Amino acid sequence: MELKFSPADEEFRQEVRAFFAEHLTDELRQAGRLQTSVYSDHEASMAWQAILHEKGWAAPAWPVKYGGQQWTVAQHYIFSVESILADAPALSPMGIRMVAHAIMRFGTEEQKDFFLPRILTGEVFFCQGYSEPESGSDLASLQMSAKADGDDLVLNGSKIWTTHATEANWMFALVRTTNGPRKQQGITFILIDFTSSGIEVRPLVMSSGEEVQNVVFFDNVRVPKANVLGDIDDGWTVAKYLLEFERGGGAYSPFLQVGLARLMHAAASVPAPSGSGTLADDPAFADKVADLAMRFDVLEVLEYRVLDVVASGGNPGASSSMLKILGTELSQELTTLALEAAGPRGRAYQPHATAPGGPIVDYTPPADGYCGGEPWQAVAPLRYFNDRAGSIYAGSNEVQRNILAKAALGL
Repeated sequence: MELKFSPADEEFRQEVRAFFAEHLTDELRQAGRLQTSVYSDHEASMAWQAILHEKGWAAPAWPVKYGGQQWTVAQHYIFSVESILADAPALSPMGIRMVAHAIMRFGTEEQKDFFLPRILTGEVFFCQGYSEPESGSDLASLQMSAKADGDDLVLNGSKIWTTHATEANWMFALVRTTNGPRKQQGITFILIDFTSSGIEVRPLVMSSGEEVQNVVFFDNVRVPKANVLGDIDDGWTVAKYLLEFERGGGAYSPFLQVGLARLMHAAASVPAPSGSGTLADDPAFADKVADLAMRFDVLEVLEYRVLDVVASGGNPGASSSMLKILGTELSQELTTLALEAAGPRGRAYQPHATAPGGPIVDYTPPADGYCGGEPWQAVAPLRYFNDRAGSIYAGSNEVQRNILAKAALGL
């Protein structure tokens, strides 16, 4: 594999940098730099998506006919790295990176014509309705019912851990239409208009204090059968396809590598535990950094391969499980190291000095905005708490290892 960037790639890098320099405001950069999880402040994220859409860069990995870019693997990677270096806010993955690919693969022409352009503009903003109170990692056990009534399905039940349900105006969800001999049978993938009568959203307060996730209740909610993606009772096929993009359709390594470099820069101003020199010079800390750096490089090469497949219009397949395991577990190690580097100042709860992905409840910031330490030290504990969910969401890493055992090793 050729890992050296060509002159054309370097020219593209300069184009990206120039665009970011012109269009990324200080407010947008702050939202990206101080975000406390994979989700940026919602308003900043949508503002940045609108700017990217005008340029044609909101969804570069999509096929060109739907609004994507005919970029090389190197260009996709360069764009990811430069976005992080420039502190660009993250875009919500629910529409662009996830359900859009399922709509392209399984949707009718009417569904494609309606949803895809509106996902790009942000007019349609999706949340995901998968997990239920009794169906998490064992997603196929879901029980939210959808009973046929004429041209509609009538939904009753609930979904939980629904990110940005308070901001979304549509949900893509899995519902139970029939009960078959196998629990994967009788599941239907459906697109739900959140203005429908009978939907109630209740925010959940996370360990970080943020209200990003929610529980959503459905009481006789009528959804047209025309909103089914794929076939009724065959939603598991659609869900498996979509999950490949959720788990491996993006790239972890640019975020991790840039984050590690910034952590080392910050550690150069933190006193070492021994009291002599800085933390960056501490041998034990340096060993941890070196170990992570090598593993990030391995992840980068694996992501090149998968990004090549996605950019060519394919799906990641079982490789997505490998990337999901490595990406989330390495991210957890990085946030653990950042919390260690933050030291005593990282133990203080100071969300006012960050740009969280949702409202902070039951917290009164100091009137003068005082922050003990540097902003990164205030961000470190919130990112640490949020990142604990990484090895659970999109299918727990234990489930991913079972998938790899079956698909890659034939066990």
